[in-house]
Amino acid sequence: MTEHKNKLENKTMWVVLLTAITMVVEIIFGLTTKSMALLADGIHMGSHVLAIGLSWAAYIIVRKVSKSEKFKGNSDKILSLSGYSSGLMLLIFAVVIMIEAVQRFYNPVDIFYKEAILVAIIGLIVNIVSAFLLHHGHEHSDHNIRAAYLHVIADALTSVSAILGLVAAMIWDIPFIDTIAALISSFVIVKWSIGLLRDSGKVLLDIEHEHHHGHNH
Repeated sequence: MTEHKNKLENKTMWVVLLTAITMVVEIIFGLTTKSMALLADGIHMGSHVLAIGLSWAAYIIVRKVSKSEKFKGNSDKILSLSGYSSGLMLLIFAVVIMIEAVQRFYNPVDIFYKEAILVAIIGLIVNIVSAFLLHHGHEHSDHNIRAAYLHVIADALTSVSAILGLVAAMIWDIPFIDTIAALISSFVIVKWSIGLLRDSGKVLLDIEHEHHHGHNH
């Protein structure tokens, strides 16, 4: 099992590095091309770099503490805490994007579409590669790697919405489609982050399944 964990840890490390580089590129281009969707995608990626980075740190911590005699606590809690923290960060980022996007409706800006689309496509490719790296059988699954995997999938979705939004905005010259794509991304982020907070919060609070009330969808 330990060998499997280390393999996951290395994969996670690569995903963190890949995503971190892409995120920086997306945020810089999001600002320079003035594409809100691209910026949202970049920030979204950034939250995932933090999240997946936390997962990776959590693996290392768990490995260290499970060797230590003094640590009698539950190492799963560490993983859930990292999941919880990333859920919280996602939520904050999403709200920021929404506020920004609403302001855009009032004062639209010109967007450099071609550059923005190109960068969004690169982002999507990175997400797909990351997803393949992180994808693995359910039997070895834990909150952590699942969170990282979901982050990457959510990222791919926002990249797709950014690309479609930008292409549509470019073809019909309607900049606010870009803003709508950013808003859609934010809603996706909010939905994911709340789910993540709920799941990891349960573990943190030792809540068993019979306690929880019906989901309000």
